[in-house]
Parts: sequence; structure tokens; C-alpha cells
Amino acid sequence: AAAAGPIPAIDPGALHDVMALAGQVAAQVDELLRNVHCGLQALTALSVGCIQTYRDGVESLGEAADLGIRAMYALVARCEELDRAMQPVPALARRIRDMKGTLECLEGLCK
Repeated sequence: AAAAGPIPAIDPGALHDVMALAGQVAAQVDELLRNVHCGLQALTALSVGCIQTYRDGVESLGEAADLGIRAMYALVARCEELDRAMQPVPALARRIRDMKGTLECLEGLCK
């Protein structure tokens, strides 16, 4: 086995360069984390806005559907009322036709 030689001396300039580079890397990592944090906050705010818009849309759709159903029931009720009100019309039409026929007969007699 080879004997371990003495450890060479550390160059203070190289150590200073490594420390400066480590400080730069740390600053860049801090900047990157700040950017990621801001991006995540923006995405979260956008997501919350989308969810609130979706919720409001669902609520509006529910209200619109409810109003539509109520309007349809009201229309059906009015149609039923109209149908009941129109029931005497066929009998009245027969009476008018009979009167018209009678008038035509009287007209024929008067000529």
C-alpha cells in the first residue's frame, strides 16, 4: 500500500473564488425560489378566480333553470286556463253557422 503523502496546502485565492461562487449560487437559488414563489402565488390566485367564476356560473345556471321551470309551469297553467275558456267556442261556432244558414234562408225568401 502506498503511504499517504502530506496534504497539499489550500490555495487561499482558490478558496476565496469557491466562496464567491458559492455566494453567487446561493443568491441565484434565492432569486429562483422567489420567482417560483411569485409564480405559484399568481397561479394560485388564477386558480381561485377560476373556481369562483365556475361557482358563480353554476349558481347562475341553477337560478336560471329554476326560473325556466317556474315559467314553464306558469305557461302550462295559462294554457290550461285558455283551454277551459275556449271550451264553449265550438258550440258557439255551431250556433253562428246555424244563424248564418237561417239568415241565408230568410234572404232567399226576401228576393
